[in-house]
Amino acid sequence: MGLYLFFREIVSDLDTEVTLAGNRRVLMLGSNSYMGLTTHPEVREAAKKALERYGTGCSGSRFLNGTFDIHLELEAELADWVGKEAALLFSTGFQVNQGVMSALLNRHDYVLLDMCDHASIVDGARLSMAKAVRYRHNDMDELESRLQEIPREKGKFIVVDGVFSMEGDLARLPEVARLAGKHEAALMVDDAHGLGVIGNEGSGTAAHFDLTGKVDFIMGTFSKSLASLGGFIAADGASIEYLKHQSRAFIFSASMPPSSAAAALAALRIIRREPERIENLWENGRVLKEGLRSMGYDTGSSETPIIPVYIGDPIVLMRMCKRLEEEGIFVNPVLPPAVQPNRALLRLSLMATHTRSQIAFALDKFEKIGREMDLI
Repeated sequence: MGLYLFFREIVSDLDTEVTLAGNRRVLMLGSNSYMGLTTHPEVREAAKKALERYGTGCSGSRFLNGTFDIHLELEAELADWVGKEAALLFSTGFQVNQGVMSALLNRHDYVLLDMCDHASIVDGARLSMAKAVRYRHNDMDELESRLQEIPREKGKFIVVDGVFSMEGDLARLPEVARLAGKHEAALMVDDAHGLGVIGNEGSGTAAHFDLTGKVDFIMGTFSKSLASLGGFIAADGASIEYLKHQSRAFIFSASMPPSSAAAALAALRIIRREPERIENLWENGRVLKEGLRSMGYDTGSSETPIIPVYIGDPIVLMRMCKRLEEEGIFVNPVLPPAVQPNRALLRLSLMATHTRSQIAFALDKFEKIGREMDLI
């Protein structure tokens, strides 16, 4: 049908505009580079210097020959940023959730998951062999009911996204933390889409709700706001020491390249010293979201600069996505099973570096195509 829109080839750097194969220039509304730092001169220079100093890789795991000073420096600053005693780097964000949950839990434990938790959380729960208990998205009554069903003496571990990556809404963290305390459950927040976006200095969802002390584990990735690749877990020092010696995903994976660590560290320092980036991101999100809603588009329960546009029918969605690309807009189509049946959506995500004229251009195209396809 000519509607396959995955694995699109980008032949430029990743900025607010990108060039697709065939020399087509499009506005990028499908990136997770929320702070717009992947092309920042300081981030590029930090990666270059690390490449020159350390080479292209570590050729081994952190456990043996792959711990460099740049890794330890980044771990220390991450821990300070999110308000925890210590942090531990993993080679990818996906590995963090797998490595942490499989090390901490066993078949005698229970892990409680929001129905909209990220796939890496679900897979981490499977790998842990703990009994997985799902509850409806942000339904605190059902979460409490599920907790009440678990024998008191059993280990309980709640894992929730801080910012949900498709819906763009926030976890009800105050209530989740209250229930975790009431039922003696440990609490972990996956803040892949919250770090850099929300909280003091972009330090995440727990900081936003002033609940850092109530969240036992804070997870983050570098492939979003931190303009690199990799991930980390932050917690108390004893837990991090345990994970260093028990997490198979950490012990048996090659260490992240020093250039990636240096890029993440440079991005982190920029975010902390330039709070205006966060302000710009939220203002961009407000303008785009209000414009779409005023046209009649359904943006669901989004509370952040992640904006879903619900279309419903997958074929209609793919046609719209293709038309947007033809008109110069790159957006991501999200189909079942990533979302519920008949809830196919376009996932729009903004950067702090998008301009108002770019957002106005996008809104014009959404209005044109929406009317053309009889969607608004």
